Amino acid sequence: MLEAAPLLFTPKCHPTASLHPSTILLNRTKSPFRPSFSCSPPSKKFKIHAAKQQQADELEPQNDNKPGGAFIGSISCGSLVDKLGCRRTFQLDTVPLILGAIISAQAHSLDEILLGRFLVGIGIGVNTVLVPIYISEVAPTKYRGSLGTFSQIGTCLGIIASLCLAIPSENDPHWWRIMLYIASIPGFLLALGMQFAVDSPRWLCKAGRIDDAKEVISNIWGPSQVDKAIEEFQSVIRNDGADLDSSWLELLQEPHSRVALIGGALFILQQFAGINGVLYFSSLTFRDVGITSSAIASLYVGLTNFAGALCASYLMDKQGRQVLLIASYLGMAVSMFVITGAISFPIDAEISSNLSILGTIMYIFTFAIGAGPVTGLIIPELSSSRTRGKILGFSFSVHWVFNFLVGLFFLEMVEKFGVAPVYAGFGGISLLAAAFAYYFIVETKGRSLEEIEMSLNSNYQGRNK
Repeated sequence: MLEAAPLLFTPKCHPTASLHPSTILLNRTKSPFRPSFSCSPPSKKFKIHAAKQQQADELEPQNDNKPGGAFIGSISCGSLVDKLGCRRTFQLDTVPLILGAIISAQAHSLDEILLGRFLVGIGIGVNTVLVPIYISEVAPTKYRGSLGTFSQIGTCLGIIASLCLAIPSENDPHWWRIMLYIASIPGFLLALGMQFAVDSPRWLCKAGRIDDAKEVISNIWGPSQVDKAIEEFQSVIRNDGADLDSSWLELLQEPHSRVALIGGALFILQQFAGINGVLYFSSLTFRDVGITSSAIASLYVGLTNFAGALCASYLMDKQGRQVLLIASYLGMAVSMFVITGAISFPIDAEISSNLSILGTIMYIFTFAIGAGPVTGLIIPELSSSRTRGKILGFSFSVHWVFNFLVGLFFLEMVEKFGVAPVYAGFGGISLLAAAFAYYFIVETKGRSLEEIEMSLNSNYQGRNK
């Protein structure tokens, strides 16, 4: 998924999580109220030639509070989706998305811009939790993995579209307001579209609306699946409890605590594997080989991410989540070590630059194949029906915290240790993440959510015996 995250230092293109288009446009917009800072890292430690050509606007910190809004949105989404279901929560979530975009478009001070970004952040925090839950609960088992990557593909297309929309801003100083008004449109479309969408049949069954659940299953999975699906749903509900709203304290109990720890660990490893740092320096690396336009560099990154997401969509239900996750992190580790070697060893400057480009493209592509989409997809698959919303809300809250911390301390680490040691550390953590996926991730390919839950829940197994 995952995954264009609101960072302290916002990269030009970020494939981590599924986003509403409004936040993508907000991140592309340069308003006159946006604070400008000069961050000049020490050139002695930068052996990539692009770093010497660094400009202040490429290292412009985003001193905003959108990460805080995203954290609040994610942590609150678990209770909302339990009580209202995904469809109504999506519609409710459009309120901060629309208001945030409009307030930012009409802003006449930095505080108003920050308020708008905070509201959009809340909406994004809710969306990042809702999208994987909704897809996992509505998609047919056979295609659940492929459909789960569509949010990643949509994010890539949104980033590319936002780059195109930003082109007039080069010549029109007022275009940023128009862009932010445009950012409110997807919220209206989402609110309208969800009026015609279906509720999750699993949530309908928990809510006691059995006939509605049967109708939804018949329409989207086929009439032949109705009886089997309802039987599985009710079997899990009898084991978990029939009430809609679970308690946060249940996350401290097995098997929920194990899944919550796996979810939090996956996002911590994802962030410490360095995706934001790599994207942060990607435009500088491209500049070193003559691509001076940051928009063009971002487009290359976006297209690479899009290609990786397409591959993930094809492979997710063929190779499985665990295989893709391990292969992804191994590829990211190799990519980091390629860049580290290009920086550290005394080789020709042109070869060094080309290797840096190759490593950057490889890293983004392999991230988009597994570490990006699989992380957000497999957590709801491993979670129980009763605590799915809260486990995913907790996991994404961890994501936003460490996303912020990596952005906050990345430059400081580079300044203290240099680019090569930091990138080598990213490679080492990628290897650790691959090992974690090998030992702790259960394959979910081709299994219904109820089958997965029954296999992980010792209480259910004990009752069957």
